[in-house]
Amino acid sequence: MTERSVRWGILATGGIAAAFTADLVDLPDAEVVAVASRRQDSADAFAERFGIPRAYGDWAALAEDGDIDVVYVATPHSAHRTAAGLCLEAGRNVLCEKAFTLNAREAGELVALAKARGSFLMEAMWMYCNPLIRRLKALVDDGAIGEVRHVQADFGLAGPFPPAHRLRDPAQGGGALLDLGVYPVSFAQLLLGEPSDVTARSVLSAEGVDLQTGALLSWDSGALASLHCSIVGGTATSASITGSGGRIDVPSGFFFPDRFVLHRDGRDPEEFTADPADGPRNSLRHEAAEVMRALRAGETESPLVPLEGTLAVMRTLDAIRDRVGVRYPGEETAGEAPELTPA
Repeated sequence: MTERSVRWGILATGGIAAAFTADLVDLPDAEVVAVASRRQDSADAFAERFGIPRAYGDWAALAEDGDIDVVYVATPHSAHRTAAGLCLEAGRNVLCEKAFTLNAREAGELVALAKARGSFLMEAMWMYCNPLIRRLKALVDDGAIGEVRHVQADFGLAGPFPPAHRLRDPAQGGGALLDLGVYPVSFAQLLLGEPSDVTARSVLSAEGVDLQTGALLSWDSGALASLHCSIVGGTATSASITGSGGRIDVPSGFFFPDRFVLHRDGRDPEEFTADPADGPRNSLRHEAAEVMRALRAGETESPLVPLEGTLAVMRTLDAIRDRVGVRYPGEETAGEAPELTPA
């Protein structure tokens, strides 16, 4: 793999699959060789759109395609356990969309399966691979704002989404938290690790999914995170990190920012902007490039999106759902999750 293109398979044909594939085909060392859908006509149309040579009308055929180096799983998260598991069982490497699974139990099963097979597995948390987010994290890690005291982040869509929409469907893992709240939670845990305690409140729909959720996470260090997600109101998608010696503000689009501002006590504000050479700010190519780098290096997980970090986020999402009473079909409890492990 070190001297040739990395061969990708795309599992699912929805909007995020199309966005990822559009970025992928622009990478010179990537080759999209197959796509699969539950319907042959959908796979055929997607293959024609992107010039993909093979189209499968079932997931298993893609999983068994030995010419594929890595599969991108882009189904709704309710199907991630099945789809990614099928690929891992067949010996494929996998990049799986977020939320990684419905709950921490399913996430743990995928991680265990990948480790048993010696396969690469990564959550498609593209925010962690964004160059400007990586710069922000480096500044925080280097003590630019002192010890982190508070993180704020929000992500909300105005809607309205009708009851038949997947975001309102419990069987598809609907609600604001898994679709949108995963970003604020992941942002906070990128900077602070797994929290020691979780408090949350939600407004639930008639179907039993969260229309909006507010969560307060706390750490033994004394740090707090105030997080919000919604499918009934558009938010600024802003974020801020307050430390003992300063603050970083991300004015909008915190998970794919074009700029952020560093405020340090006793100094003028410093603005950091995205490098145009890195491509459009909404590009998914950075996570694809990280997968290919890791595969060529023989790694089974990415240091940018480590599996333990993914599991920790899933435990927090489970804890939030447990606090607000959101359960999906087949779950005995909200997430069937173990106790939170303090960072």
